[in-house]
Amino acid sequence: MIKTFLMNDINFPFLKTLTPLCAFIIPGIIQAQELPRKPNVVIILADDMGYSDLGCYGGEINTPNIDKLANNGIRFTQFYNAGRCWPTRSSLLSGYYPNAINMDPIHPQKPCPVWVKTLPQYLKEAGYKTYHSGKWHFINKPLPVGDGGFDKSFCDEANGQFSYEQLLNDKPVEVHDGDKGKYLTIVQTDHAIEFLRDHKENYGNTPFFLYLAYDAPHFPLMALQEDIDKYRERYNKGWDYLKQERWRKMKKLGLVNHPVPPSEVDVNQTYGHLMPDSVLIDSLGNKEVLYPVAWNRLTRKEKKFQSIKMTVHAAMVDRIDQETGRLIEQLKSMGAFENTLIFFLSDNGASAEIMIRGNGHDVHTKPGNDSTYLCLGPGWANASNTPFRRYKSWTHEGGISTPLIVHWPDGIKDKGKLRSNPGHIIDFIPTLLDLTGLHQVETWQGSLVPPLPGKSLIPAFAKGGTVNRDYLYFHHHGLFENDPDNRALRTDSWKIVSSGTDNNKWELYNLGTDRGEQNDRSEEMPELLEMMVKKWTEIERVQNILYHQNIKDEK
Repeated sequence: MIKTFLMNDINFPFLKTLTPLCAFIIPGIIQAQELPRKPNVVIILADDMGYSDLGCYGGEINTPNIDKLANNGIRFTQFYNAGRCWPTRSSLLSGYYPNAINMDPIHPQKPCPVWVKTLPQYLKEAGYKTYHSGKWHFINKPLPVGDGGFDKSFCDEANGQFSYEQLLNDKPVEVHDGDKGKYLTIVQTDHAIEFLRDHKENYGNTPFFLYLAYDAPHFPLMALQEDIDKYRERYNKGWDYLKQERWRKMKKLGLVNHPVPPSEVDVNQTYGHLMPDSVLIDSLGNKEVLYPVAWNRLTRKEKKFQSIKMTVHAAMVDRIDQETGRLIEQLKSMGAFENTLIFFLSDNGASAEIMIRGNGHDVHTKPGNDSTYLCLGPGWANASNTPFRRYKSWTHEGGISTPLIVHWPDGIKDKGKLRSNPGHIIDFIPTLLDLTGLHQVETWQGSLVPPLPGKSLIPAFAKGGTVNRDYLYFHHHGLFENDPDNRALRTDSWKIVSSGTDNNKWELYNLGTDRGEQNDRSEEMPELLEMMVKKWTEIERVQNILYHQNIKDEK
């Protein structure tokens, strides 16, 4: 089941021989269907959106445009991210695990390795024009056009959904009068549409790649009043009720085969050391600051306050759907929709981070405006990540699982179906290399390029297609010194996971029957646990080698 290997040589050329660890990507031809000409590519990335927030993944939030993409495309049920904003974004654009490229943990004095060739840099070689709009957060490649390889970029540095700085093609610009006070999700879509209009006018049928990276529904919880009003009273029954409601819908959709795990009310799920010492918190109710307590333990005042937070979160997701609809209309008006490959996913699970951040919270103003600096908190984040355990930053399923919708009318014929193949954000570059007939480069900027660890997802686009892989690896160090160290490895249906909040003890789960991670098998299967921990340790060693090894000109 688990392939064994030896590593007694740390020279980079030796890594090429480790096919269980890093296989070169060899573009292939799918036998099950004939693919059309090079498609346009759009990646839409939400920020801190829970696994079951979308309607097509079991949620109650109104997301008709995204649901339509799912109903006319395919949905992956076991797709993974890197558990947090910057690791996921850097991994998606580079094709490597973030640990290998100095993005987890972040060492500002150690830049991104020179051998990293980004996704837009690859696609340019296939004749694509490349555009970015929204959040960046590839911290050691800070310039989307210069470092990242995009042709055009609108980049925001957001302090909230109504307050942000702007970079246009890497240069700071004053916020346009029309953008001042305008909701950021709309502004990001405006610039994406502007890029596409310009593309149609100046480049005709040249293929394009658009990376639209929203800040929503990341804290602070801010939304337009018209969107908030849709969800008034919707969440008055609380997070315990919502978890069960979503779970029942997910069962009908065929998304789950395990019971919904109970809330871990005795585990501190947040970065408590960042919590401000404020009378304000006590006045709003401190029961849910660090733990996802039972809803019935809250007072009436606390319940009212908490229900408002989920109302605003839902409004933020709703607005993402509306803006996705605007983008789709632009693609249709260009005659590009049918041959545009659209991916929609989230960068990590919903966040249980501290309840009040940044500029504080004005209790005397309407919720959702730029004076209400709130976070979702453990209770609602637990419900948003139904049917999994834990949250953003953890490597339990609730932190690293994302919905992934793939829509491509000209290329995907098996529509509205689920795909249970495990996948990961490292698969985007191999998939698009496969699709465009490109090969991974062996050298870049004078250095040898390590083999890409991901797999092409193209076989899964066809009915009955599968994507085979040996493992998926996770290690999120956290941002602050006292943050928990979260580790995991998945191979076949088996997963080991360890968290600093659990004294770094390795747990073992069979995700085939227990994706809720409730039945720890480590004591009854010690040999399997030992084998998988050893494999994780060796993979971790490879990530360190990839970053630290001097591989320049050692071909």
